[in-house]
Amino acid sequence: MVINELKAIQKEHGYLPLDELKALSERIQVPLYELHGVASFYPHFHETPPPAVSIKVCRDISCHLKGACETHAALLNSSCSFKDCQVEKVSCLGRCDEPVAVSVNDSIVAGVGPEDVERICNSLALGETPRQELKGDGRSFKIDPYQESQALVGRELFQNHSPEEIIASVRESGLRGMGGAGFPTGMKWGLVREAQGDQKYVICNADESEPGTFKDRFLLQHFPHLMIEGMAIAAWCVGATKGTIFIRHEYYREREKVERALAHAQEKGVLGDNFLGSSSAFELDIFESPGGYICGEETALLEALEGKRAEPRNKPPFPGTHGLHGKPTLINNVETFAYIPSILQKGAEWFKGCGTNGSSGLKFMSISGHINSPGVYEVPLGTTAEELIRKFGGGMLDDRPLKAFLPGGASTRFLPASMAGVKLDYKSLTDSGSALGTGAFIAIAEGTDMLELAHNLTDFFKAESCGKCVPCRVGSEKLVTILDGRIRGKKQEDDTVNIHDISSAMIDASICGLGQAAPNPILSVLEHFKDEIL
Repeated sequence: MVINELKAIQKEHGYLPLDELKALSERIQVPLYELHGVASFYPHFHETPPPAVSIKVCRDISCHLKGACETHAALLNSSCSFKDCQVEKVSCLGRCDEPVAVSVNDSIVAGVGPEDVERICNSLALGETPRQELKGDGRSFKIDPYQESQALVGRELFQNHSPEEIIASVRESGLRGMGGAGFPTGMKWGLVREAQGDQKYVICNADESEPGTFKDRFLLQHFPHLMIEGMAIAAWCVGATKGTIFIRHEYYREREKVERALAHAQEKGVLGDNFLGSSSAFELDIFESPGGYICGEETALLEALEGKRAEPRNKPPFPGTHGLHGKPTLINNVETFAYIPSILQKGAEWFKGCGTNGSSGLKFMSISGHINSPGVYEVPLGTTAEELIRKFGGGMLDDRPLKAFLPGGASTRFLPASMAGVKLDYKSLTDSGSALGTGAFIAIAEGTDMLELAHNLTDFFKAESCGKCVPCRVGSEKLVTILDGRIRGKKQEDDTVNIHDISSAMIDASICGLGQAAPNPILSVLEHFKDEIL
């Protein structure tokens, strides 16, 4: 595994010395240029010695709305007291519920404002790296069918039901992939079960990196045992013997929780030989992403697991038939797997009945922005945007009127306050011109510059583009240039025409969802807030 070898070198030296890369190239018989190609792709590899103090400030939408620019400026002005200190802005750090998020020597500190800079600098001067501990949560959630962290569902299933019957129950529940695409879970499981292959894999995508999205981080903290059992059940149903939890680099505290849950699962027979009382074996390990939003795209994730640059594959073929190492591979995200034990214990009708206003099912929503109580909430699908803000989010911050909202994360489209009565479910949001996406709801108050927000989100996609395909690589840069010009007062009469032309090319011709979604922020602002652009 090339990436694991590179991680080991960097852990020992702090970066990737050329001599070490040459030695690795000879030892594993991989050309040096290929090692450079992999190392240069991922943001968490350093080919030169990093600074003694590295401070990274999240610049993306939730932190931007809470003063990321001011925090960055305060840190930049204070850094002169340190030798070899670097302060920079970076993409989302996954702490959108506690803005502003700052990474200090890879340790993330949340809720940082200009007033906190002196405290952080004093800690660094003493040789200490700030660290925040995980918080407990006393709420109860429908997702957890157990009194304690133990696996009970699986053993009963294997005694009384066939894999086809379990897949049929998942299909009947209406559960969809909760990572953004919303593909029917039972259908995906059925496709992988029917696929021919001497080896099959089950992969959990725990690499959520989209601004505003942090619900899987919450589930990894509180319900890792449900995710693990869901993966084990899936493995039995599709015939897989190996699995991987692909977790984002910034979730180091959550990884510790998952490691403990894996040990417990092994002890209880959820994993290993004769797992969950079956006659098969299932091995499950953890792979820490070397960074990059693009790794969340399922085929890019597979490329990373194979030790390559995380560049999305052309589809078809799809991972269900040609996935990891060309073998049939089932990929779902944390939330999808975690709901499986409850659905199978309580029944498909129970899950469908958890919705409201005529909708079916439940969804964990990440709520952030100009809201009194940002956080993760288990929400009945069909809840309106207005109800979500009022009942779950505690209302708008400082009682400011709602101006707009993103219903499903950075890749979905802005909707105006006049549409706050829309139901948060797959069909209603699609009909409204947006999408449920990852369930990352961002509330935006009156007085916010929508052009600036469109620029912020488009710049994120530009920074995170893998660069493989021209429409995404060039198109995202062109869009940012146009928006940057308008913010600076350099307006061109054909700006809106160019925006639409570039967006059409990106949507039609980009290889993966990143390039296809990148124009959504500016297109929706042009639709609903055109006066602010013109």
